Amino acid sequence: MGDFHYAKDADGIVTVTMNMDGPVNAMNAEFWPLFAATMDRIEAEPELKGVIWTSAKDTFFAGGDLKMLKSIEPDGVEALFRSVEATKAVMRRMEKQPVPHVAAINGAALGGGFEICLACNHRIAADNPKTKIGLPEVTLGLLPGGGGTVRLTWLLGLEGAMPFLLEGRQVSPDKALKAGLIHQVVPADQLLTRAKEYILSVQGDAAAVTQPWDTKGYKIPGGPSTAPHNMTRIAGAAAMLFKKTRGLMPAPTRILDIMTEAAGKVDFDTATRYESRRFVSLTPLASTKNMIETLFFGMNKVNGGASRPKGVPTSKVQRLGILGAGMMGQGIAFSAATAGLPVVLKDQTLEAAERGKAYTATLLDKRVKQGRMSAEEREAVLALITPTDKADDLKGCDLIIEAVFEKIDIKDAVLAEHEALLAENGIWGSNTSTLPITRLATGATRPENFVGLHFFSPVDKMPLLEIIAGEKTSDETLARAFDFARQIRKTPIIVGDSTGFYTSRTIGTKIIEAVELVAEGHDPLRVDNLSRLTGMPTGMLSLLDEVQIKLVTDIYNTQVEMGLLDPDKEQNPAARAMLAEMISQHGRHGRATGKGFYDYDGQGKTIWPGLAAWRKEGADIPDADIKDRILFRAVLESLRCLEEGVLRTVEDGNIGSILGIGAPVHTGGYLQYVNTYGPARFLARCEELAGKYGDRFAPPEILRTHVAEGRALA
Repeated sequence: MGDFHYAKDADGIVTVTMNMDGPVNAMNAEFWPLFAATMDRIEAEPELKGVIWTSAKDTFFAGGDLKMLKSIEPDGVEALFRSVEATKAVMRRMEKQPVPHVAAINGAALGGGFEICLACNHRIAADNPKTKIGLPEVTLGLLPGGGGTVRLTWLLGLEGAMPFLLEGRQVSPDKALKAGLIHQVVPADQLLTRAKEYILSVQGDAAAVTQPWDTKGYKIPGGPSTAPHNMTRIAGAAAMLFKKTRGLMPAPTRILDIMTEAAGKVDFDTATRYESRRFVSLTPLASTKNMIETLFFGMNKVNGGASRPKGVPTSKVQRLGILGAGMMGQGIAFSAATAGLPVVLKDQTLEAAERGKAYTATLLDKRVKQGRMSAEEREAVLALITPTDKADDLKGCDLIIEAVFEKIDIKDAVLAEHEALLAENGIWGSNTSTLPITRLATGATRPENFVGLHFFSPVDKMPLLEIIAGEKTSDETLARAFDFARQIRKTPIIVGDSTGFYTSRTIGTKIIEAVELVAEGHDPLRVDNLSRLTGMPTGMLSLLDEVQIKLVTDIYNTQVEMGLLDPDKEQNPAARAMLAEMISQHGRHGRATGKGFYDYDGQGKTIWPGLAAWRKEGADIPDADIKDRILFRAVLESLRCLEEGVLRTVEDGNIGSILGIGAPVHTGGYLQYVNTYGPARFLARCEELAGKYGDRFAPPEILRTHVAEGRALA
């Protein structure tokens, strides 16, 4: 069993070193008895000068017990409320003591860990580059329920607290100090010394042992929520939250509600009790369970290497070559250089390669301007990128990524010219979203060292890397590609070499289904808006305009020409015909040309009037059918990918769908959606949709098997 190590020194200062069972300290069933017993002992301590709270772990405190929270059902909410209130009562005893309590933050303090810090009178963080401070609960469908929502609102005011509470922002110690979250940043080896010095320096100072919210006459920074300027701010925040969440993720709205109450007329203790009620009300919700399951447990499994081939030693790329300095190549170069990796960036001309490097310079300039990077750090990153037009400059790279046009003949030519430049046993990565890796590897002298690396645009912002295994790609190559992804701070999934792989294959289904609905005669604005109301980041017709109608059509035609798709088996023939007509007869190529499903004038967009030609009188189906047709197509394709072995794990499908192709976050990903919808209920709905709209909604055998066996997807 872990413990809270308790030590009192000759100066009358008690140091509590949290060392709970397991790799981190967490608010689990073990925590409360230790916390309460320690407070009992502190309160009975004679001649006490102060208390220091620190950790024996690499992290200070990791937060709540997510496994326990995910297990809460409606009948367990009241018991959870009592448990939360009991823990918060100990925190109140702690902050009302007549001696200072200091949080000596030696590592990451997130969620419940930072809530403990907020209950201390003084917060000192070690200058540790790995330390993050914040309240990220909202990113998992929860809210800070250990007093964090109320305390941070009182401490920073509504405006100051919003980014940390509504966005779950996590910051370094220096930024936490600047924001007012902590009071000091000190060298790690001086942490406890400086904490003791602080305690001794404030002896007899009543203000030092009184929290702001317990100080008579204290005013919340920026004023109460009833002030006119704050009422406007709250209304604006509420509108922005709905635009972002579509009302499908309740946590941000409930956080704003608590903040409004806390900064209003209720007293501190009433506000924290209200916070507890709102916190426990989130735990039984499907959206909360989905987000915890995928964005915490699933993410940890994926990044931890659940799909990485076993038994292959961990590796690091020492020198990276990139062929093509266009949009994708320059983004890959940025990601690699900012991770400290030397890059040779080659294009057909030196001018083009230098433009690719300039992209990194532009992004770094923004960081310097925002204070996120020094000028010296900027220069160090830029020095890692060598632009060139000479093939020999790539000699000795242990990984070369070609990021040239999505045409097989061009990729073949680039491979033939540069593969021999690889270091001994170096690997070749093809950045492609649709072209078969097995086919591309036929020109390689070492196809076992050839792998697909599908980056997402813009590379500097999109966190996913889809690694594609060709028929001859070795496990060693896959493992090295996985390690490279982690090296440049991407989240990797490993998939099979099916047409469109996983992400492109799946994203295409929901887009083409939206087009099918328009081709059937439905109002395009209705279709676009209802697709957004499923929780997807943008409407499907708007998304198609962004990725370009012509590009999508060209890819489809190429796959037909290559024999990868059979047009006679096309599941959305009306949609394909509509897109072909929009391109050939009306020149509607997409947003880049100003003309797609929408007209773009530089100021905004309006639906193209010509779509009226496809409208049909009497074309009317329920909103629920439109939303389900779009969402279910993507879910069903994910199930087929799992069934065919294109996906190696359920977690890869969930993480890939959220990070790469815009699956609604509240679903926890396309496969997790089946679990909380209920496999049997989902199967029945699929059969209903198939009966009304076609066999493309027929449930795959893998779903029938799970239903028959009464088990969830895992």
